Amino acid sequence: MTNLPPSAASLRGAVDLSSLVNPAPAVAPPTGGASSLVVEATDATFSSILELSNSVPVLVEFYGQGLAPSLAALVAEFGGRMVLATIDGTKNPQLVQAFQVTEVPTVAAVIGGRPLQLFVGLPEEEEIRGVLNQVLEVAKQQNITGTVPVADDEGAPPEPVEEPLPPHHQEAFDAISAGDYATAIAEYQLAITQNPRDALAVAGLAQVSLLARLEGTTVDEIRGAAAAAPTDVDAQLAVADLDISGGHVDDAFLRLLELFPTLDADGKNLVRARMLEHFEVVGTDDPRVVAARRRLTALLY
Repeated sequence: MTNLPPSAASLRGAVDLSSLVNPAPAVAPPTGGASSLVVEATDATFSSILELSNSVPVLVEFYGQGLAPSLAALVAEFGGRMVLATIDGTKNPQLVQAFQVTEVPTVAAVIGGRPLQLFVGLPEEEEIRGVLNQVLEVAKQQNITGTVPVADDEGAPPEPVEEPLPPHHQEAFDAISAGDYATAIAEYQLAITQNPRDALAVAGLAQVSLLARLEGTTVDEIRGAAAAAPTDVDAQLAVADLDISGGHVDDAFLRLLELFPTLDADGKNLVRARMLEHFEVVGTDDPRVVAARRRLTALLY
């Protein structure tokens, strides 16, 4: 079964930021010739894949159950413009859940820390090339245009060649890596003050604000509080944050849209503001965001 995206604009997916909360050990650097573009990733090391995806798009191939990874040669055709992360679906349950893998092979991509569902099964090579070209186009739209030099037989392990981030973006990224979400929020706010049209800063602020709200909480605490107080705005906002962070986008939007008509003006303002943040986290051109925005607008008027 394949699920090929119809256009580059549709290649936006739910964001699972939970692996950034506790930074993981670095992925071992890829080495040697064509294999310089391939790295084996695990539950424990995937945060390094998210970091790498800020420089170059990363294709993610889940394998297992007697099937070996098979996309290395195709990725090599792109000359270092993308990297392949292979994941054993039988040994990495957190990633299987995050990417909603139900069978292997399943293929996704990560661009700028955002997972994008691509296809299940393996279509014809030309179809796959078309999808990979779309991935590169989406990465270009997000100014992610780095490359990984392909090492020759005697070359040293490659390092990503990445364009420098604007100063406030770099400060925010460094703060996120250190778990200092307050500083990251302040840096993104400064970037937006300097340029209100800085879409990457707006999206980054929404993402790190979500991380900050979830820090120090547990799934049981959040879901228990929401179940005990179905009309409490803060409790419902918290569980919507949790759903967004885990990729359950439709559940989060439905919860808040159903809550919205029951609230007073202050409560509606809180829900509206939070949903606008969620739209930025998921991607404003995601079909689920488009539908939720349309329904929210109808409720407002």
